[in-house]
Amino acid sequence: MAPPASPRISSRKAPKQARSTALVEAVLQAAAQVLAREGTPRFTMARVAEAAGVSVGSLYQYFPNKAALLFRLQSDEWRETGDLLGRILEDRARPPFDRLRAVVHAFIRSECEEAALRVALDDAAPFYRNAPEAHAAKASGSRVIRNFLEEVLPHATEEQRALAGTLIKTTMSQVGKTFSETAPSEDGIRHFADSMADMFCAYLKQI
Repeated sequence: MAPPASPRISSRKAPKQARSTALVEAVLQAAAQVLAREGTPRFTMARVAEAAGVSVGSLYQYFPNKAALLFRLQSDEWRETGDLLGRILEDRARPPFDRLRAVVHAFIRSECEEAALRVALDDAAPFYRNAPEAHAAKASGSRVIRNFLEEVLPHATEEQRALAGTLIKTTMSQVGKTFSETAPSEDGIRHFADSMADMFCAYLKQI
């Protein structure tokens, strides 16, 4: 039996004029607010259009369906996170483990500051996670971590580095998400990030 077709999650067209760009930005801001407030089950194109102050028809000019709009929110979040990781991990003026520690702190803080939206995006993943665009978008962040591990673990095998990358990414993402849902204090965030960074550093040093 053939697998179900993936939904179309690419935007219909890219805005070219300033007015169109402003409209899309307003839609994305409204979509993030609706998703964080209402959750995936109550996330609809009509609610987003109402929150953005635009017609549903205007919304469909740029996003063919709910999956495309949710994916745009998620891909923007992936890109922002990837850029954050890249700026820190690629700064070779700093010692590698200092960079790793800084990445953990930045990521955990980001998770906590945007907990409602990120939890909602995680719930929305079934709408787009099997689409080719989703796999391509996630690959960028993976390359940053892979390049960092090649620098830190020059004598390790490719399998060892791949495992290390998977463990670090999965732990930061899954454990960080769970931790962010506890509404931690500022001290709690620092202590948690320090502990996670200590664990990663100790793990990489013994490889």
